[in-house]
Amino acid sequence: MSATDQGLLKPTPEVSKALHAKIVEDQSSASIISRLSGKDKKLQTESVKTYEKFWEDSEGNTHNTEESRSSLYTTLVNTYYNLATDFYEYGWGECFHFARKAIGETFRESIRRHEHLLFSMAQIRAGMKVLDVGCGVGGPARECVRFTGAHVTGLNNNDYQIQRAEIYAKKYGQTENSKFVKGNFMDLPFEHNSFDAVYAIEATCHAPVLEDVYRQMYNVLKPGGRFAIYEWCLTDKFDPNNPTHCKMAREIELGDGIPKLFGTDVCVQAVKNVGFEIEFAEDLVSYIEVGNEIPWYKDLDCGYVDFSSIQGFSRSTIGRKFTTNCVRLLEKFGIAPEGTVKVQEVLMTAADGLVEGAKIGIFTPMFLVVAQKPLDAN
Repeated sequence: MSATDQGLLKPTPEVSKALHAKIVEDQSSASIISRLSGKDKKLQTESVKTYEKFWEDSEGNTHNTEESRSSLYTTLVNTYYNLATDFYEYGWGECFHFARKAIGETFRESIRRHEHLLFSMAQIRAGMKVLDVGCGVGGPARECVRFTGAHVTGLNNNDYQIQRAEIYAKKYGQTENSKFVKGNFMDLPFEHNSFDAVYAIEATCHAPVLEDVYRQMYNVLKPGGRFAIYEWCLTDKFDPNNPTHCKMAREIELGDGIPKLFGTDVCVQAVKNVGFEIEFAEDLVSYIEVGNEIPWYKDLDCGYVDFSSIQGFSRSTIGRKFTTNCVRLLEKFGIAPEGTVKVQEVLMTAADGLVEGAKIGIFTPMFLVVAQKPLDAN
C-alpha cells in the first residue's frame, strides 16, 4: 500500500484512504485532536519524510532541486495537502485563501466578498456550468452556488480534500448543485468547450508551468466564456539577486507546497500565450480604498493574542505556541503520529514568509486576471 518511488511515498488513492481510514466519516465538525489521532501513524510519518526530501539539504538527497519539485509536483502537492488540510481547516476554515478586509468586517465576510468579486467579474450566472480548478475542500465552490445559482464542478487531485468537499456538500444540501472530481489540472478530465466559466482561487500556483495549466482551462472553456483567477505571484519588486527576497520566496514555497513561484509578468504572458483575451489584470493588494483598508496578511499577523475566534487565536503568537505545544504533547504520548510537529512548523514557516514577503511588497496572493476565450476560437 505504501508504494515508493525513488524513496518517496507516492500519495496514491490507496495511501490517502489508509492514511485517513480511522477518521470518522462525518467529520465536518471534528476537532483537530480527533483528526490527528485518527491518522495512520506509519503513513503519516512516511508522508512527512517524503515532503522533507523535496527541501532538505542533506547529502545524497536527489529531490532537493527546483527541477525535481516541478517534475514530481503531483507527489509534492498531494503529500503537502494530505499533511496540511486538517491544520488548514482548524486555523482557516473551509476556504483556504486570503482577502483584504474592511474596517469592522469579519474574516469570513471578507473572504465571501473576495469570492463574490471574482464570480461577478467572471459573469457567472444561474444555470451556468462552472469549473473550479483546484477546489480545495470546496468552500469557494459552495459559495459560488449560493451567490450565483450556477452548477459548480470542483476539480482536485487530492483524495482527502475531495472526500472533505463531498461531506460538506451533503451537509449544506448542495449535492444537486455541485460535484467534485479527482483529476490533475495539468490534464483536465473534461471534454473541450464544456464549461461556461472557469476559475481558480490561489490554486494554480501549484502548477510547475503556468502556461500549461492555463491552456487546460482554455481548452475546456466554451468560446466566449470567461476565465478568472487569483494567482500567487512574486511582484516586480522581487529581486532574484537579493538573498532576503529569495529566502522569503523559498519559505513560501516550502510552507505551501509550491514547486516554484512566478512573477506577475509570467502570469500575464502565459494567459495571453494560450489564446485568452485579457480584460483585467491587476494586483488587488494595492486596492486600499474604502472597503479594503486592512491588509490581507493581517489575519496571519494577529499580534500577541487574539480571542475574536478560534481561528484568530490559533494564528496569534500565543495561539501558535499553544497549538505547537499541544501537538508536541500529542506526538510525545503517541496520540498524534511522529512528524506532526514538523508539519506544524512547516505551516508556521509559510506564515512567516507570507507576512514578511507582503510587508516588503515582493509577494501577492491576489493577482486577479480575468480573460475571455474568443468567440471564434476552435
